[in-house]
Amino acid sequence: MLKHRGFPGRLPGTDFQFTIRRANPRGVTEITRRERYRDRRTPDKKADQAFLRALWEHFGDAPFERGNLDAGRLSWLFGREVVAAEDPFDPANYEAMLQIDEDVARASFPEAFAEDFPEGSA
Repeated sequence: MLKHRGFPGRLPGTDFQFTIRRANPRGVTEITRRERYRDRRTPDKKADQAFLRALWEHFGDAPFERGNLDAGRLSWLFGREVVAAEDPFDPANYEAMLQIDEDVARASFPEAFAEDFPEGSA
């Protein structure tokens, strides 16, 4: 499992996890598309925004390997802002390739792409 060095492990000051420490010995957690309803809590929305911002700063529009990125956090963005970058795509593989759909991401989370995005204040 590739560890993305320099990628934030969590949203500062919260328990919202962005990465995992080690591979799951019982199998890889599958990435699935999770529905985001309008009544989601503000902290959950801020965690999504901060995670997307971290993905953008770390990878930009280039394809990237899932590696140690948290499957739960990816699942909130998967199928919309983050899409499969390979066909066939294996959602239960640490080596699966993903990519940010920049147009969708900018429309969904414009604040995440703002130049004056304050560090650590998602």
